[in-house]
Amino acid sequence: MRVLFWGTPEFAAPPLRALIGEGFEVVGVVTQPDRPVGRSRSTLEPPPIKKIALEEHIPVLQPERPRGDEFVAQVAALEPDISVVVAYGHILPTQVIDLPRFGTINIHASLLPKLRGAAPIQAAIRDGHAETGVTIMRMVRALDAGPSILQARTLIPDDETYGELQLRLAELGALSMVEALTLIGLGQATETPQDESQATYAAKIDRAGTKVDWTNDAAIVSRTIRAYDPRPGALARSDAGDVKLFGARVADVVDAGVPGEVLEIGSEGMVVACASGAVQIASVHPAGKRRIAPHEWARGRGIEVGERLS
Repeated sequence: MRVLFWGTPEFAAPPLRALIGEGFEVVGVVTQPDRPVGRSRSTLEPPPIKKIALEEHIPVLQPERPRGDEFVAQVAALEPDISVVVAYGHILPTQVIDLPRFGTINIHASLLPKLRGAAPIQAAIRDGHAETGVTIMRMVRALDAGPSILQARTLIPDDETYGELQLRLAELGALSMVEALTLIGLGQATETPQDESQATYAAKIDRAGTKVDWTNDAAIVSRTIRAYDPRPGALARSDAGDVKLFGARVADVVDAGVPGEVLEIGSEGMVVACASGAVQIASVHPAGKRRIAPHEWARGRGIEVGERLS
């Protein structure tokens, strides 16, 4: 089966490597353009998927947007049997979705119809879901609304971060994708329409959404911090300025104090009061500085016991 692969971030790397390792013929990779990085913005950084494609001598297409006669002609020239989309970052036009003879499938990091949208992994942790998973679905023009071909489930441990869960789901998605492609090739795939009445949405992460609300209880605050660890980081405000927080867990305290109050700073982290209970923070990233342990931050007079974070 000739596969055209679409993807950009690290989450897409395990599925692409699985396709190559399982002997599928990857006829091309479509990813986003190289982006400027660094303080001067003078260096262009290729997407992770492009690096893999070049190592494997796979043709790479990098349109600003996946549309237009010229681009469609380039895709058609690759003669794919099917397209596989994994966190590509753009909605595909119907002409492109329908071009391969088996159409286009997508790996989505949730149990659809739950958590459609751009940030399902973060939302699953932040909202306290006991389990999540991946869905291999038929791609349609509407957002994450196509029929499901295959789902795989996994529990979410109480201490798991977004980065850790993302890695597990990428591997789970790779295995599920290979199984789905095999079923499609054999003509044995079953497509199940989604129940629209059960649909929920996980919006794209913005700065305001990462703000920690200390008036929530400790379990909710801990989940918020873990949902944005390691990127983009949960945001709080100290007397010294903005700070991002990482490595949260519910602390073992009896009398927590005022929400946002720093109760302890030690070698194991910083304990901060919530409306009910407290959380222990393993590391911090103050604005304009590097990521450090809280006791290092305190030693540099960036924080002290008794101060309140907002």
